[in-house]
This record gives sequence, structure tokens and C-alpha cells, in this order.
Amino acid sequence: MGRSRGGFSTKLHLAADLRSRPVSRSLTAGQRHDRIGFDDVMAGIRMPRRRGRPRIRPARLLGDKAYSVAAIRTGLRRRHA
Repeated sequence: MGRSRGGFSTKLHLAADLRSRPVSRSLTAGQRHDRIGFDDVMAGIRMPRRRGRPRIRPARLLGDKAYSVAAIRTGLRRRHA
């Protein structure tokens, strides 16, 4: 998808539950910022419940320092995460 110093590369953005099972994922070019894949991953979160609609808002988020940009923090505040 994208070219880097070592050749073509990709990034996998993944959301997982507490048991490390994948819930949502997105694939982007390796040289793109992590902010690009964040919106797609968050939009794909659907946590099934025993009854009712699935939960779409995560309780908390763990990520590396690329996910600490202001735009991502603002989006998480809007989602009350």
C-alpha cells in the first residue's frame, strides 16, 4: 500500500476487548499517521451484549504515543471514553 525506506509497508489498527479478541480493525499505508486509521476502527466497534443493542463506546483506550494527538483525545471525549 505505501512505500517506506525498506520497501512497501502497511499498518494494522486494531481494537480488542479485555480478552484480547479483535473487535474492529483497519489497514492503512505504512507512512500515514495513526489518526487516519483511528476513525475507521472506532466506527467499527460493536460489543455484543446479552440483551439490547451492541455497545459502540469503549470504556477506555490503550495505544502508543501516536494516539495522543489532540484530535483523537477530542474524539474520545465526545464518546465519553
